[in-house]
Amino acid sequence: MSDEIEDSAPKPLSGNQKRKMKSAARLYAVQALFQMEHSGQTVPSVTREFVDHRFGAIYEGDEMAEGDVELFGALVADAVNNQARIDQMTDRALVAKWPIARIDPTLRALFRAAGAELTEGEAPPRVVIKEFVDVAGAFFPEGREPRFVNAVLDHMAREARPEAF
Repeated sequence: MSDEIEDSAPKPLSGNQKRKMKSAARLYAVQALFQMEHSGQTVPSVTREFVDHRFGAIYEGDEMAEGDVELFGALVADAVNNQARIDQMTDRALVAKWPIARIDPTLRALFRAAGAELTEGEAPPRVVIKEFVDVAGAFFPEGREPRFVNAVLDHMAREARPEAF
């Protein structure tokens, strides 16, 4: 009987599974911030929607990845709560003629999510940069945006956490 109980207990996540969940949370955070900007949804509303209906959901036969709920919630909340600071940091990293208000809304959401993790998160800045460059590649697979994101995030990371460089 005790063997049956042990078999039904959830198995701990591997390091690779945890990394994938964190990556998914970053992608979902960009999507949520984009959605919030266009719909006017609140942090609790969009967080609940993503956790309940997107994490692990199946759409047209494709299963969405499970996300790290804690990281997702922190990125969305921190991006909103620190938006002015993050946008100013992003503006300093952008070319003077291209303030954040003029860039693509997906990139704006990405910079806000990445800025939240750079200023409030615990992951090393180089990890944050790589992860969000990968997110940019998912949204813009044919474009130059991932290289642009890399350059902007490198500048933002050096400002937010200079001790890491």
